[in-house]
Amino acid sequence: MNAVLICGKNTMMKAAITELNTEPEEGEEDFEARKAAFVHRPHLDKIVGMLKGNTSIIFTNKELIDLQKVLDSQVREAPARIGSLAPKDVVIKAGPTGLDPRQTSFFGNLGIATKIVKAAVEILNDFTIIKVGDKITPGQAALLDKLKIRPFEYKMTIKKVLMEGQVYDAAVLNITEDDVRAKFSSGCGLLTALSLGSGYMTAAAAPHLIMNAFKNLAAVSFATEYSFK
Repeated sequence: MNAVLICGKNTMMKAAITELNTEPEEGEEDFEARKAAFVHRPHLDKIVGMLKGNTSIIFTNKELIDLQKVLDSQVREAPARIGSLAPKDVVIKAGPTGLDPRQTSFFGNLGIATKIVKAAVEILNDFTIIKVGDKITPGQAALLDKLKIRPFEYKMTIKKVLMEGQVYDAAVLNITEDDVRAKFSSGCGLLTALSLGSGYMTAAAAPHLIMNAFKNLAAVSFATEYSFK
């Protein structure tokens, strides 16, 4: 994959980008050389505003969907860490846990119904222990660790896409040609319906108007026995 990944402290990356995008002033080091090469790039200001949290920058001239496939292929399991926000729901399935009866307090504190079967704790029903957006508690993290459940994933996720000076949500990478065709077809249908309903002629409505006119002529021909080619 022909791409370059830049990782670093946000403060340092912001400082570097800001310096690159700030017009040099007289008296600064290498003023003449920097002045001659300086070009203001408005899109760089947008990048600075997005450098928050664990954020890196990837540069590429290749297809972005191929880059996303590479990132999605590099996934590692991650445990539930105390205090972090859950990126998705976590469900503990019903069935045997392999834990001895002394561990029932972990389940009881979280409201999980259990029973003892063959000297081991068994969960009676599927239970959603964590919901998306919840802050993970010590009890939840401890129980998932005892059950050897690593519910989350550790991977790089594309947050935003900067292309030709415009910033797009990463969801645009999931748009397929079929999606574009379906949206275009739907738009044409709405335009045609509006044209026919309002009586305002458009190219999209012309075939329907011609067909409807032919149907009217055919109906008159059948009713009057008058024929035409």
